[in-house]
Amino acid sequence: MINVAVIGVGSIGIHHARIYSDMDSTHLVGVVDVDMKRAQEVASRYNCRAFNNYMELMDSVDAVSIAVPTTLHFQTGMDFFKHNKNILLEKPVTTTLEEADRLNEEAEKRNLVFQVGHLERFNSGVSRISHMVHKPQFIESQRLSPFLGRGIDVDVTLDLMIHDIDIILSLVNSEISDIRATGAKVLTDNIDVAHAWIEFENGCIAEAVTSRMAHDKVRQLKVFQQNSYLSLNYQSQEITTYMKHNGEVNKKTERPEEKEPLKEQLHSFIDCIKNKSQPIVSGFEGKEALKVALKISGLVNHGLIH
Repeated sequence: MINVAVIGVGSIGIHHARIYSDMDSTHLVGVVDVDMKRAQEVASRYNCRAFNNYMELMDSVDAVSIAVPTTLHFQTGMDFFKHNKNILLEKPVTTTLEEADRLNEEAEKRNLVFQVGHLERFNSGVSRISHMVHKPQFIESQRLSPFLGRGIDVDVTLDLMIHDIDIILSLVNSEISDIRATGAKVLTDNIDVAHAWIEFENGCIAEAVTSRMAHDKVRQLKVFQQNSYLSLNYQSQEITTYMKHNGEVNKKTERPEEKEPLKEQLHSFIDCIKNKSQPIVSGFEGKEALKVALKISGLVNHGLIH
């Protein structure tokens, strides 16, 4: 039995607590939040203890999910690593590349599991399409959301686009040769809409469009490769394939067995701890996605200044 806790039980952390409390291989020791009333409500619901200082439960856990604001990721993560705890850290991994490097070094030095919460990698549709993609030539992603007032402490590139960046990097096994980007600050002091063009050394090109001020929620990935075109709806987890065969284009639609991505992610995290194996999205991959997202933000901001 692995003793776990959730640090930060807002809109995301509460679901970590829910799933851990129901897993056979974990014991949810407690939840931590600066809002003690919130912590107590969640603790009562999932039969564990409430804390407003994570140092109080440090000696009682083997692993934690950290779902605090991004600006607190580095310090919180470092505190747990220095006490030899395994970590699942929500995305984006940190606010700077230097912070990400230091966390990765600490985890590696101590032989600890360091997983970054890029949830879409555990979407059944993404898992399926990743086995269908071979030498992609062009990738197009759209991640649009209505304005919810959540995640606005960072650019939309770090809040939403980073999901697609991570998936694109996992599908294209090549170094990036060029990035172009544009965008705008509309409803907040941070970038609210962004459009990025990413070129890879192997010739593949990816286009990512993200907005947190759209009318409808859209989550879509399109991959174009030799003789086929794949389209994934992240929300329904449905994949549509258009494939050329004997001079004709055949359409096929499939929907893999629907699973809750967060549940799959947490089970994978616990398995990594048990087996001392590498996570599907390691701290290093989290850093690579952050590197591209920060580059895109920098290009957008440079364009806005000038």
